[in-house]
Amino acid sequence: MSKARELLEEIKSVVSGKTVDAVFPPFLFVFSNSFFGLNTAVGIALVSALILGVLRLFRKENWFYALGGFLGVVFASGFAYLTDNAANYFIPTVISSAAIVLAALTTLVIGKPLAAWVSHLTRGWPLEWFWRQDIKPAYTEVTWLWLLFFLFRLIIHVVLLVDGDALTLVWVNTILGWPGIITLLIISYIYGIARLKKLKGPGVEEFIAGKEAPWKGQTRGF
Repeated sequence: MSKARELLEEIKSVVSGKTVDAVFPPFLFVFSNSFFGLNTAVGIALVSALILGVLRLFRKENWFYALGGFLGVVFASGFAYLTDNAANYFIPTVISSAAIVLAALTTLVIGKPLAAWVSHLTRGWPLEWFWRQDIKPAYTEVTWLWLLFFLFRLIIHVVLLVDGDALTLVWVNTILGWPGIITLLIISYIYGIARLKKLKGPGVEEFIAGKEAPWKGQTRGF
């Protein structure tokens, strides 16, 4: 039960309510486009994103998420409007997937895995800990997992985008969006902790304190 609670806390810290921002406007866009046409769909998507942003600010949530969500819809709607193709609403998703694939591959080639950088930036743990030979393999393997997931998502989106299938795109984007990413994070967390245990390296606090082996290892957080 404690492990399940730990996982929920970890996922909550990453997601923090952004799922609605990612799912609601695309659904409204495709639905509106089917009944009212592209121009109206663009307007409805923008208004929905603006309302979500205002609600976030009203609830005193991070303004960065409010602005980011709105600008994301503006960017996506702009692609659809300028090309007069509803399916192109999802071009930014294709671009983001391609960027993550490129970033993951680049960091693997240089031996500084993306998962380690993400963990360092979100948790503030010292970079030197991540690059230890009894720590880094766990982050390298998780980065490979991320690479395969986003490569698969990229291929699926490109195929559907070429076909111009906006309706299927919105469903795929929903499944492989936050639900898929949350699943990926859960698998990464469970696998990462288990892998660190097998590697028998020091936990972050043990590393910072300069403790000698044998170590207890990292028991929470990845």
